[in-house]
Amino acid sequence: MNTREKILSVEALVGRLAGERERGRRIVLANGCFDLLHAGHVRFLEGARREGDVLVVGINSDASERRLKGAGRPVMPAEARAQVVAAVRAVDFVVVFEEDDVGALLERLRPDVHAKGTDYTVETVPERAVSKRLGIRVAIVGDPKNHSSGDSIQRIRNFPHE
Repeated sequence: MNTREKILSVEALVGRLAGERERGRRIVLANGCFDLLHAGHVRFLEGARREGDVLVVGINSDASERRLKGAGRPVMPAEARAQVVAAVRAVDFVVVFEEDDVGALLERLRPDVHAKGTDYTVETVPERAVSKRLGIRVAIVGDPKNHSSGDSIQRIRNFPHE
């Protein structure tokens, strides 16, 4: 499957995941802004994939990222961020979502596992109540949070230009 074929609407993804479930495959949902993909993101996505058979990645829309991260973000539009994330081998499907958290996406997709990075604990995951109500297991995956797109963006902005 080529990279662009991995990027689906929520509606199309619901249908694809139904087929995956019929084959007995476990679905994992991971999410984030992924403004500048870095090694920490790759390790997070690989860790998420180990939690199941099919990895779906929700990417915050441009408006959502702007609300969460502030002025000047995103650096890359959602379509470009989705394509870059879809190119990661561990990722099966990508969907862009408009909300500031993935509660509504959890409701629609009903994954078996909701993967979050190590900057969270099971108790601090914003969607923990939704996950619990739906019987979705929360998994904390990836390496320690010592990578940051925001830090990288700031270093690039501060880099001397000719």
